[in-house]
Amino acid sequence: MLTVGELMTREVVTLEEDDALIQVDDLLKRHHIRHVPVVHGRKLVGMVSHRDLIRALARQASGAGAHPISVREVMTLDVEAVEPHASAREAIEKLLDRRFGCLPVVDAQGDLVGIVTESDFLRLARRLLEEHERAQECFDQVPASPH
Repeated sequence: MLTVGELMTREVVTLEEDDALIQVDDLLKRHHIRHVPVVHGRKLVGMVSHRDLIRALARQASGAGAHPISVREVMTLDVEAVEPHASAREAIEKLLDRRFGCLPVVDAQGDLVGIVTESDFLRLARRLLEEHERAQECFDQVPASPH
């Protein structure tokens, strides 16, 4: 069984609750990502997505008296997560059923240990297709039996 732990990205870009929202845009652009887990220490406490950023910036008051928005004000609190030992199939079903773009990966204590994204599954699909095509080529090259 292929597990989430085998597919996940272990070096995760994160934010803290008190970080300014402007940092989210910088992180998303710099790392070419669409989702950033929010942690308190190592504990997963929320998630901020590109959509959250756009919504917050659209509602943000402008002008000299406007206060900077914190990550805490826009993050999603009720985050669906998986553990590293969960099957890849289970993670795919969660992504598809709930229309998520990613799932944070946490250990039994709730500490963030990775993230698995749609892109991780696309890379897996590409690898499996390549393996299938190579196997098919080998099969096609086997000479037919004279009998």
